[in-house]
This record gives sequence, C-alpha cells and structure tokens, in this order.
Amino acid sequence: MAKKGKYLPAEERRAVIVETVLTLAAEGNPSEITTAAIADRMGLTQGALFRHFSNKDAIWEAVMTWVSERLLERVDHASLSALNPLEGLEAVFFSHISFIDEYPGVPGIFFGELQRSEESPARRQAKTLMEKYSGRILRMLDAGKKAGLIDKKVESRVAAGLFIGIIQGLVLQSRLSGAAVSVSRNAAGVFALFRRGIEEGDQS
Repeated sequence: MAKKGKYLPAEERRAVIVETVLTLAAEGNPSEITTAAIADRMGLTQGALFRHFSNKDAIWEAVMTWVSERLLERVDHASLSALNPLEGLEAVFFSHISFIDEYPGVPGIFFGELQRSEESPARRQAKTLMEKYSGRILRMLDAGKKAGLIDKKVESRVAAGLFIGIIQGLVLQSRLSGAAVSVSRNAAGVFALFRRGIEEGDQS
C-alpha cells in the first residue's frame, strides 16, 4: 500500500488514510473508529484529515472502493489463471482467503456497512461489491456445469451463497478463536467438502 510520510502529495495522502483505517479495523471494532483516531494514528490534526476527505462517510467510501477494486482484481486474476471453472472456483476461494489474511480488518468494515440501517456511499459500495462478487461465482458455476465438471442438479444461486457463506464462517471462527488465528487454518478442508458437494458424479 501507500508509503507513509509527513509530507505527501494529495493522492498518496488519501491512500495512507485508507491504509490507516484498514490497520485500525484490524486492531478493533471498525464501527468505533473515529476521525480523531485516524488523525492521531497518522500524526495529523482532524483539520488536515478533512482537507483530503469532506467527512467520515467520504473516508469510508474510499475504503470500500479500495477493498472492492483490490478484491475483484484478485478474484479475476485467480479465475483467469485457472485451467477450468471448477479450478477457478478453488483459486478464487483461496485468493479471497489470502486477501483476508493480508487485510484482517476488511470483513469487519464490509459487514459493518451492510448492517447499517441508513443508506450511505460506503454501504452502496459494499452492496455493489457483493453483487459483482456473487455474479462472478455464479458465472463460474454455470460454466462448470456446461463443461461437465459440476453436477447440473446443483442450484447455482444456492451454491454461490454457500461459497460466500463458507468464507464468512471461516472469518467468524477466526474471530472467536483469537486474533492470532489465521482465517486460512481450516480453509482447505472446508473447501474440499464444498467441492465434493458440487462436482459431477458426487450427487445422489
């Protein structure tokens, strides 16, 4: 991510602010992060912070934009590098797990925005990310069916929801086990169960 420093161009300063929010989110509850805490961590005044973002909502929108762009970029790279749609699903799964291990504060920010009752730019970004991500998984599942790799009786939308739910479950297990426990600890075994459940020839 962006390099840190007291004097940076505006674009780099905004990138460092996003990085700081992600770091703070990994250390505690994202909903409790204040602009004062962000400024303090960066050694700035709140006034300096607001020269780059008009308000807290604008900061959170920038954070969610960053998350969306980076995660989807990784997902697309993983799927395109795979030999077939089934291998693509596996590559996307572990790419996503790796992303969470690298940025452990992201899930808390993402789900915090989705749970907000009021609409906000960041919440819209989170919803759009979920829609785009789900769409990619659905397309891989359907392509796997056409290729004869995934059982045609598998309901793609249900399987896509399960795929995402597995990742959410691993995040929750990691949080309950303690901050030092990687979300990847049980990822291989869980994905193997998912894969056996959708592969052609494994359905009764």
